[in-house]
Amino acid sequence: MSRTNYRWVICALLFFGTTINYLDRQVLSLLEPALAKEFSWSNSDYANIAAVFQFTYAIGMLFAGRFVDFTGSKVGYAWVLGIWSLGAVLHAFVAQIGGGISAMLSSLSISVPITIAGFMFARLVLGLGESGNFPCAIKAVAEWFPKKERSFATGIFNSGANVGAILAPLVVPWLALQWGWESTFAIVGVIGFVCLFFWKRLFDLPLKLFTKGKLNQAEYDYISEDVDSKQNREQEHEKISWFSLLAYRQTWAFAIGKFLTDGVWWFFMFWLPAYLTAQYKMTGTQMMLPIATIYCMTMVGSIGGGWLPAMFMKKGLNPYVARMRAMLFIAVFPLSALLAQPLGHAGFWMPVILIGIAASAHQAWSANLFTTVSDMFPNKAVASVIGIGGMAGGFGGVAVTKVAGALFDHYQALGEINVGYGIMFMFCGLAYLIAWALMKTLVPRFKVIEFG
Repeated sequence: MSRTNYRWVICALLFFGTTINYLDRQVLSLLEPALAKEFSWSNSDYANIAAVFQFTYAIGMLFAGRFVDFTGSKVGYAWVLGIWSLGAVLHAFVAQIGGGISAMLSSLSISVPITIAGFMFARLVLGLGESGNFPCAIKAVAEWFPKKERSFATGIFNSGANVGAILAPLVVPWLALQWGWESTFAIVGVIGFVCLFFWKRLFDLPLKLFTKGKLNQAEYDYISEDVDSKQNREQEHEKISWFSLLAYRQTWAFAIGKFLTDGVWWFFMFWLPAYLTAQYKMTGTQMMLPIATIYCMTMVGSIGGGWLPAMFMKKGLNPYVARMRAMLFIAVFPLSALLAQPLGHAGFWMPVILIGIAASAHQAWSANLFTTVSDMFPNKAVASVIGIGGMAGGFGGVAVTKVAGALFDHYQALGEINVGYGIMFMFCGLAYLIAWALMKTLVPRFKVIEFG
């Protein structure tokens, strides 16, 4: 009997959800040059608004992992998708929201401009919802795919981040030009509610959809071929404490990998439009093609990074050794970012290509880093570990964003903002090799974690 392929329908749902996730978060960075001019923001003002999202995202990742381990991936993902779509729409009403928040803070002798307060609140809601995307998605992949397909499936749905990032510079400036920035936020946010409708109709656990005839016996057995899949194919509600997870080096290895490298991705996402404006005087639709090019390149990394360890596994290597070998190879490519400033005098396409290589490598790295968790932990703990690591990655992003804002304000005042970008690109280039070395030190050999 030939297998059905309903698991790829699930992968497609996760792909579209992740695409919308990244489309929503990119809108602000693409409109930042115009908003900064309209509201007289400094680099530090923008960094503070971006940091609210990242800080909320970091804390939210911890609880989102716990939440989805308790509620299950179907209910959990529906909630987070609805919350982040609401947060995206709220950006259109920052003047109304910010007025109330600013007045409340004034009563506490805290002065925050109305628009900044409004954007901070909208980013807080967006970050809270978006923090659940990856814990839910990784858990769903662990429920629907055998281990040998997980990194590939993760790479596919993770490429939605790249598609969202590609669509954003192509669509957002045009929408803003036609209908204004408020309507742009609202239109993009509503798309998430459309995705929510399809998620609720099409997703469930393999066993439930098997009984409904959505997948046949051959595919169900294939999905359940791993021991941990058989034990966890029905949703488990057993709680595993965070403290017990922190006792494992595998948890710390994942968290350190996320802390050191997620900030690189956040930097590219939030500061690329500002970089092109500061260095090459680009505005609005002029940035569409360069930014879209970078994120087109990242799709290669996301899918190729998921394929690379599978090639090593076919040669007989266990999943951990194969993934770590692939990640070491991948960690070399971000070094291209070190050349972005020295070669930038040749025109903007040179740093665009070099940054694209580094960003592509990040996506390849990320696909494998996420999958190390489902390789080593049982399904009932996957989302919680992803949440712990995601929180670490979010804090890393906060640190990078705040440092970048301060650096850029400092060097802009000196008339040498290019130096600030050079420092940040140096960090972006070296972060992955440092992270790999620390991860390998913590977990030198593969070991499956068992509870009880």
